[in-house]
Amino acid sequence: MYITTTIPYVNARPHLGHALELVQADALARHHRRRGEPVRFQTGTDDNSLKNVLAAEAEGVPVRELVDRNAAAFEGLRGPLDLSFDSFIRTSSHPGHRAGVERIWRAVEHDLYQRHYEGLYCVGCEQFYAAGPCPEGHQEPLQRVSEENWFFRLSRYQDVLSELIRDGGLRIEPAARRNEVLAFVEAGLADISVSRSAARARGWGIPVPGDPAQVVYVWWDALANYITALDGGDYERWWVAEPRKVHLMGKGVIRFHAVYWPAMLLSAGLPLPTEIFVHDYLTVAGQKISKSSGGAVDPVALVDSYGVDAVRWWLLREVPRVGDADFTEERLIARADEDLANGLGNLVNRVVTMVCRFLDGHVPGPAEDLAGVPGAVHDALEEYDFRRAAAAVWTIVEEANRYVERTRPWQQDRAGQEASLGTLVHACRTLAVQLEPFLPTAAARVDAAVRGTRLARPKPLYPRVAG
Repeated sequence: MYITTTIPYVNARPHLGHALELVQADALARHHRRRGEPVRFQTGTDDNSLKNVLAAEAEGVPVRELVDRNAAAFEGLRGPLDLSFDSFIRTSSHPGHRAGVERIWRAVEHDLYQRHYEGLYCVGCEQFYAAGPCPEGHQEPLQRVSEENWFFRLSRYQDVLSELIRDGGLRIEPAARRNEVLAFVEAGLADISVSRSAARARGWGIPVPGDPAQVVYVWWDALANYITALDGGDYERWWVAEPRKVHLMGKGVIRFHAVYWPAMLLSAGLPLPTEIFVHDYLTVAGQKISKSSGGAVDPVALVDSYGVDAVRWWLLREVPRVGDADFTEERLIARADEDLANGLGNLVNRVVTMVCRFLDGHVPGPAEDLAGVPGAVHDALEEYDFRRAAAAVWTIVEEANRYVERTRPWQQDRAGQEASLGTLVHACRTLAVQLEPFLPTAAARVDAAVRGTRLARPKPLYPRVAG
């Protein structure tokens, strides 16, 4: 499985909305790796944006300095968020990106033409709109732009895109987003501008092949990263031969990925992605988290305050498959205390303590399985329902805690204790395996506590955050 996230602009440091998509992709990648499947997980940054140029101008620093600094902050999320991406592409510095963009441009030249264009442009979205204000909530007024651009014959691909989406050749989840894209396509596709004047782009970006007065539209440039980051034989392996190519993204960029990108690939005669999962937004006080809103939440600061497990668990356990999710630190703390301290930590501590007390640490063989969790987790992740998958994992904790109260090992004889505690240790070991894609650090700690034939006295896994 080839799993990709969108590549964000680097006009500012990353916020919690970026962390959501990265953690979802990471959980998916870890799950499929654990099943023994080949996985490539790729992310990166979109460096060639006018937003980045304007941010550098506002800060009074060279564009390259700002881009390098903020891109490093995105790549640096690997450690704090326990991410396992295999590849990180920066579109301004990856050695194969510019050449790859140029190859795709030349491959679709039969669908390119020049004409004058005038419209309202949102720098925040890097796209034109028929009227204002910006539907994504950017506060800057839309700019009236009039220039000669290169256009792509998107209209030529309306029927084939409609058929692909209807037949499931391009799977879009959730269904509401699929229906949204299908309605947009079948309402009629207009050709789109795919270049900008080099003057308006301040000379930043990839020049149009054969036309240095224009730069390639940043979205065309950025979308190509899913291919251009595949060096050497990786392209054949992961884009041509791989049967599952999955894009994860927020709802604000669905048209680029589910309409423009497949049309570009069809024009170029290249394979298409197979699946698109669209998540909704994180909000604070009902307002979308964004770099420019002033309400951005720093994921690294959250990890510093509450730990990586608390942050990852909130993102995976609380955010619904459909609908925005409002974030507060109080909700994060409550979930961490309820699940990690009172649920997981308490279970492992009780089980290991009883094994040490009643069986001198010796682990008997298991008597029974408590829940058919692996299938439920996999089924949920096949639907890209991370909250349902996390809840399925948590049934082990819930079932095991109920089992403790039902069997009461402290009231049993030796044979009963061996049977019940063997079952509980087996449940904790299963929990460590199933938890790994979601909370790799927690999974390792649980595994260390219950692995082996003789257990050591436990150390508390999680203190309560709220005290």
